[in-house]
Amino acid sequence: MGKTIELVFDFVSPNAYLIWHPLKALAEKHGAQIEVIPAFLGGMHKLTGNAPPFIRDADVKGKNAYAMLEMNRFIAKHGLTKFQMNPHFPFNTISLQRMLVALEPEKRGGFIEALLPAIWEEQLDVTDVELLGKILEEGGFDAQALFAKTQDPAVKQALMDNVENAVERGAFGIPTIYIDGEMYFGKERLGQIDEQLSA
Repeated sequence: MGKTIELVFDFVSPNAYLIWHPLKALAEKHGAQIEVIPAFLGGMHKLTGNAPPFIRDADVKGKNAYAMLEMNRFIAKHGLTKFQMNPHFPFNTISLQRMLVALEPEKRGGFIEALLPAIWEEQLDVTDVELLGKILEEGGFDAQALFAKTQDPAVKQALMDNVENAVERGAFGIPTIYIDGEMYFGKERLGQIDEQLSA
């Protein structure tokens, strides 16, 4: 039985898109499984005092420019050339994250794969309910049922619980990964994750 990779995930993070396929490749390499933990990044920021880097580092000369350089290096290394910044970023993903919570754990990967390209390659406006529903239906999901689930008090609470639990474990942003109780933050930790999965 391979190890479990716990992935704290929110669609709003471009780095969540960028790490998804490289992390899947590592999981396949090591016979590990990815357990998606839906969280709401806005809630995590509120609880931790964190902020998006483009805001947090806006007054630090050169820092955001360097972050973009590193992002472009990562994109080139992993062949993620379809990636485009979404013009609606930062967008509110509370409904998407509730849908993700409402799904059975084994269906979350398929849901992510249905939406990541739409958001981070085709620049989907996630507030366009009609288009979002069409993409979900094409991905094999019952869009009407999922939209209804976003108003379920139990689903709302489960998402809040995920956020609080992640923060209690030390998470402050997306993507955060746990393997064997060890925490890794950001797409740049793939090498360390590879080593941990080999241990």
